[in-house]
Amino acid sequence: MIDPKHFNDEIAKLLKLVDAKFGIQSDELSEAMRKIGRRLPQAAHRNAARLVEAQQQLKNPKIALQLDEKSLVKPYASLRSDLETYDPADRRKGAILGALGVTVFNLIIVVILLICVLIWRGFL
Repeated sequence: MIDPKHFNDEIAKLLKLVDAKFGIQSDELSEAMRKIGRRLPQAAHRNAARLVEAQQQLKNPKIALQLDEKSLVKPYASLRSDLETYDPADRRKGAILGALGVTVFNLIIVVILLICVLIWRGFL
């Protein structure tokens, strides 16, 4: 059997981690994961869904007796490690470098087309 207070405290720790890494303040893990979107892998979303399902089941005392704490340790640990390893600065740096790469590629194409037009018109 799982202690509902302890389990909800662990979910609250995850929500604090979400707030620290993503800046998303939420009272529910499902809402926070929806707002995170594709910034975390699909496995993290599956683990969060499992924890949210267990949290819902803990509200019913008879179903709460059937829940096994050992089955929730792995999804919790995996989701926590995914949240801890997320680096917002690296994500930002990657987005900036990606945008710069596209811009440079487009400039190269424009210069090549300009040179082709100048050769075709006989100016070079």
